[in-house]
Amino acid sequence: MIYPNSFIGSGTVIGDNCVIYPNVTVYHGCRIGNGVVLHSGSVIGADGFGYYQDKGVSIKIPQVGGVVLGDNVEIGSNSCVDRGALGDTVIGEGTKIDNQVQIGHNTRIGKHCIFVGQTGIAGSCEIGDYVVFGARSGTKDHVRVASKTIIAAQGGVDRDIDESGIYGGFPIQSKMKWMKNNAALLEISDIRKKVNEISRRLNDGSETDS
Repeated sequence: MIYPNSFIGSGTVIGDNCVIYPNVTVYHGCRIGNGVVLHSGSVIGADGFGYYQDKGVSIKIPQVGGVVLGDNVEIGSNSCVDRGALGDTVIGEGTKIDNQVQIGHNTRIGKHCIFVGQTGIAGSCEIGDYVVFGARSGTKDHVRVASKTIIAAQGGVDRDIDESGIYGGFPIQSKMKWMKNNAALLEISDIRKKVNEISRRLNDGSETDS
């Protein structure tokens, strides 16, 4: 079912039992699997963000790839999946993407992943199967994330994650290290007061000795 005011570009193929809500844009040359749901305002297949500098001017790199959405993918409102520069941007079977999520060009996402609202996945990333990204988390470009990994809310993936587990913070850390560092941050104000008091006593002592 395609609701009013949606646009489907030339050469795009849409599978069976899909629901495309009002005001969705699917650019040319995309492939949409069976049972896909696209919520209002989502944009599939816009140009990837690729430029190079020439004499101080940003020159656009043509984005001639496409987007492939596997069966039973769901894309939330106002989320964007950019087309690849040469190859395709791929979203694997059963993956669910919340509202206001950005998927950069050339990224390949595995099966049954979850991306919570305001997540940003930069270009040319490789995301495994059953990966969860919490709200407002994200990645730098060209990183790999192992299958069955969980990234906590606001986590920033700045390097490859080769071992599945729970990670958080920025730079990205294992769950235990992240929790310990967060706990230590809460003590910084008290530690600073103690250091200042020790410094004051040492200074007072040196003045007395002189």
